[in-house]
Amino acid sequence: MIALDRVLDTRPLRGHAGFRRLWIGSTASAFSGQVAVVAVLAQVWELTASPVLVGVVGLATGVPIAVFGTLGGTLADALDRRRLVLFTSAGAAVVAVLLAVQAAVGLRSWLLVLALVAAQTGCSALGSSARRTFVPRLLPRDQVAPGLALNHISFQGAMLVGPALAGLVIAGWGTSAAYALDAAATALSLYGVARLPAMRPDRERTGRGFVEGLRDTVEGWQVLLRTPVLRAALGIDLAQTVLAMPVALFPALNAERFADDPRTLGLFLSAIAAGGIVAALTSGPATRARRPGLVMICAAAVWGVALGVFGLVDGLWAALVCLAVAGAADTVSVISRGTVVQLATPDSHRGRVSAAEYVVGAGAPGIGNARAGLVAGYVGPELAAATGGAACVLCVGLIGAVGRELRRWTVDGRS
Repeated sequence: MIALDRVLDTRPLRGHAGFRRLWIGSTASAFSGQVAVVAVLAQVWELTASPVLVGVVGLATGVPIAVFGTLGGTLADALDRRRLVLFTSAGAAVVAVLLAVQAAVGLRSWLLVLALVAAQTGCSALGSSARRTFVPRLLPRDQVAPGLALNHISFQGAMLVGPALAGLVIAGWGTSAAYALDAAATALSLYGVARLPAMRPDRERTGRGFVEGLRDTVEGWQVLLRTPVLRAALGIDLAQTVLAMPVALFPALNAERFADDPRTLGLFLSAIAAGGIVAALTSGPATRARRPGLVMICAAAVWGVALGVFGLVDGLWAALVCLAVAGAADTVSVISRGTVVQLATPDSHRGRVSAAEYVVGAGAPGIGNARAGLVAGYVGPELAAATGGAACVLCVGLIGAVGRELRRWTVDGRS
């Protein structure tokens, strides 16, 4: 182990060419995906000038995530996962090209844009569970957590830099260029996957009909809910996202405290990503922790505390510090939870359990933001943030107290 690994464990990148190629392609795709997200919002707003229809973009992504994310988990445990990801990534790249074409020729149909966004999201969701299973198959058991941490650095970096890059691309060359960039990066990610070995599940299920496939999907959820370690990890994820999700409160808080300055609103979002990047870049101690479940419990509690305090503090810098701490805690929690889920799940069920985690992780924040907005409508955004953070800490504490298996679970599978 080199000195750097004590801060950020880079062994997966240095020692495993397959993971390295996969990480490079995924990183490029993550950055371009953020560019495409901004391009979609900008184009729908340009075509409609309606905040309601801009909000419909969330439905165009949320519904395919729920439907195709669940289906993708079943397919990931029935087919060669590498081929499934190649197929779905190729589909997403084709749709990105179609988005670029419609913007370039000026079709000016917001319905077409939403339909293409839904199609691209469905392709990505269909392959997401299979892609998540690559890390534990490519890396030794003791390097799974560092591999997940490196993936999270890509995600946080994309969240921080991607929107700014989108603004430059769209301002200079238009939305069609942003979509074209997404298509090129998605095609690049195909190279990293194509060079991987076959990724068949330990127990393939082929030639099964709809009813059998439905049973397989239900079985994946049963494994998740009946396994104490996985059930507790899911509960903590829900506590964080449903009870303490802050993004919907940002506009109201910004209007009340900072004169509705759009630059401040952007800083709120960037602060969370900045904290997440710092935590990911210094994740060595967390990824080497023998008890990732205990680390996840502590990090989730810090997330709740930081967001609760965010609702009460005055001053921009104090607010930004709270959000950065929350972002750092969320990163540690996500890495630790991913380690537990991937290593505590049998490979024969890993695709379906990963799909369940993906659906919850992608869908629950939307529910949490809706809850936060509803509460803020009655008690104001400050109290909504404070009570949400407190409720999160309370639930995480209860789950941690009851979930002895999660507290004691170790990377070697013992508790």
